[in-house]
Amino acid sequence: MWAVGVWRATLARAPHGRRAQSALAQLRGILEGELEGIRGAGTWKSERVITSRQGPCVHVDGVSGGILNFCANNYLGLSSHPEVIQAGLQALQEFGAGLSSVRFICGTQSIHKNLEAKIARFHQREDAILYPSCFDANSGLFEALLTPKDAVLSDELNHASIIDGIRLCKAHKYRYRHLDMGDLEAKLQEAQKHRLRLVATDGAFSMDGDIAPLQEICRLASQYGALVFVDECHATGFLGPTGRGTDELLGVMDQVTIINSTLGKALGGAAGGYTTGPALLVSLLRQRSRPYLFSNSLPPAVVGSASKALDLLMESSTLVQSMAAKTQRFRTKMEAAGFTISGADHPICPVMLGDARLATLMADDMLKRGIFVIGFSYPVVPKGKARIRVQISAVHSEEDIDRCVEAFVEVARLHGALP
Repeated sequence: MWAVGVWRATLARAPHGRRAQSALAQLRGILEGELEGIRGAGTWKSERVITSRQGPCVHVDGVSGGILNFCANNYLGLSSHPEVIQAGLQALQEFGAGLSSVRFICGTQSIHKNLEAKIARFHQREDAILYPSCFDANSGLFEALLTPKDAVLSDELNHASIIDGIRLCKAHKYRYRHLDMGDLEAKLQEAQKHRLRLVATDGAFSMDGDIAPLQEICRLASQYGALVFVDECHATGFLGPTGRGTDELLGVMDQVTIINSTLGKALGGAAGGYTTGPALLVSLLRQRSRPYLFSNSLPPAVVGSASKALDLLMESSTLVQSMAAKTQRFRTKMEAAGFTISGADHPICPVMLGDARLATLMADDMLKRGIFVIGFSYPVVPKGKARIRVQISAVHSEEDIDRCVEAFVEVARLHGALP
């Protein structure tokens, strides 16, 4: 009887097992097709493995010798600054590896509160709140702040994290054409029927290196009773006379209501993001922002490193000035060589190529010549607008800049992109 029971149980499980295997086989087929389509389109993204610290010169697995890195967000060169590293080590030793908790349970240390206060002072705002990343900050803002009674007006080329954050909220959504103030005004007029109106824009757009016209945005916001939100990830630390960002650069620090930014680029490059603005808004985010409420606290080492990076920045603007001069040198020499460089006066210097395969092949050949750059193509940028995005750092030397330009000229001629 026992054997009969086992036999019957086996038969009962068999159809379920076959269905599960069939579903898995179906999934594999779908995934293989999707991946093959990416490869066929020439938009496959490989990951090069760095075996050294981040810096102007790095070592890459499988490549002999040092490689000049021109694709990091390490705008001020603070990712491996000795004082930043030491501050991280000190925080690690004093406060531990992590909190094993979200902030509101037992995950808030004195260093977290001190960094939030420092960020608020840096941006000349009332308060600030830390997140694991700026992606989380953007995901957590709009849903907590806006209701179905409100409206958000977003630049069509805003970062994916802003787009995703807006999707999570229940406000009415308006999208205006990139940097088109006439279209923004028309959308603001249409949105007058809503309770709150929030204009959302990147300060500096990461794929094109162009800067939002914040003076005009703030003027329109004032005219139509709207608030202004700016994502400053590619501006904090290096745009403006003292590196406060695009609002300082364009003289509208007192007109931008909310700033979201990152600790993971110019400010040490480890991780972390934040929102800074009115104290009441920050208090609301601590109560309602889901990424804040349900994510572990930033590790102490990250907090210590970022705090030191801010100290260095507030003590001197030398790094900001150095980066600006080197950016101008690269842009001038590349344009003189015949390249089209998108944006203006920003260390993001997209070398526009158009074709995705060309961008990938040229980036690979640049690596062979000791230059680390990456080709960007759809879906990261629109189809037909592939480019190699070069990013300048304050710790690049003038010789590094010139060597990069020479390599670009050589590789472009090899592939017929320059005569």
